[in-house]
Amino acid sequence: MNKIYCIAVLFCFQSVTLNAADLSGAADAGSDLGAAKSHIEKKDWSAAISTLEKFIKANPNNADGYNLLGYSLRNAKRYSESICNYKEALRIDPQHRGAHEYLGVAYVQNKELPKAKELLVSLEKICGQQCEEYQDLKKTIAKAEKK
Repeated sequence: MNKIYCIAVLFCFQSVTLNAADLSGAADAGSDLGAAKSHIEKKDWSAAISTLEKFIKANPNNADGYNLLGYSLRNAKRYSESICNYKEALRIDPQHRGAHEYLGVAYVQNKELPKAKELLVSLEKICGQQCEEYQDLKKTIAKAEKK
């Protein structure tokens, strides 16, 4: 069911983005991303989600937008949708460190530790054991294993 939902969500974004991408300029897109980050700082998840959905419609190949949307959805406890967006960020940019970390955190929250550990291995290959994303995901996994 989750795969079907993910495909449906991505299809909706894809079909809407084809029409919206030509209508918005770079300045609008930048201000949408800035506004989304402001909403995230305030933990206003519904406003962040709405703003990021608009941003992604105008910028369908922006991995940062999908990553931030995944982050906002995860914090709104919409886990399956967040995972879909992290995966889309990684499809666009397979080296996206933030998406690797946050997808790993989502897997921990979904009690899917083996998948989170796979992402930890990927992060180690991308940026080594000293990068912040690796360290943060490692701590999150360690906390989950203690429970």
